Amino acid sequence: MPEDTNRICVVIGARQPGPMIVPDGAFVVVCDGGYAHLGDIRPDLIIGDFDSLGYVPEAACPVVRLPAEKDDTDIMAALRKGLELGFRSFILYGCMGGRPDHAYANFQVLGWLTAHGARGELRGDGWIITHIENTSISFTGRPGAFFSVFAPEGDAQGVTIENAKYALDRYTLSGAFPIGVSNEFVNEAPVTLSVENGRLLIMREA
Repeated sequence: MPEDTNRICVVIGARQPGPMIVPDGAFVVVCDGGYAHLGDIRPDLIIGDFDSLGYVPEAACPVVRLPAEKDDTDIMAALRKGLELGFRSFILYGCMGGRPDHAYANFQVLGWLTAHGARGELRGDGWIITHIENTSISFTGRPGAFFSVFAPEGDAQGVTIENAKYALDRYTLSGAFPIGVSNEFVNEAPVTLSVENGRLLIMREA
């Protein structure tokens, strides 16, 4: 498959994902137990060790069985495959809730995607979570809804937040103190968030 940086890769994990929106033309990768949550969604690839699902599905698309003992989680293996196929924009469903260690690991894979020149969004439980490094991002939300900003890998310098209840201007956000929690949207115009040097994990109500 040729590299296509404009299309989106949707990855579906084993947790109950809730409503899923799959953009037209997206490439859909299902990980293990995510197969049980597909509904009418047609996958392009199924991957996993299938310990959660309990069986290897028979499907019209390719199925990749991974060993049970491995360094990569099924989600990480799916993202590696997506990058190999040329995708640089990822939406992840069914990756939050349940075991906190797996949820935290999925926060980490957002940083891994950033380090590889891609961007991912975790979606579920009424939240959208993403990650940026040395750049800016804009997003909208209903007035009064919450968003939070964290420095997951040490201090982030030059953090600016505009058009929010609590603004920042080139602030050094500490990785050891959660001052960025529970900010709020004030109107329907986009919030703009930027960081000059460092990485940010951004969580917002959908």
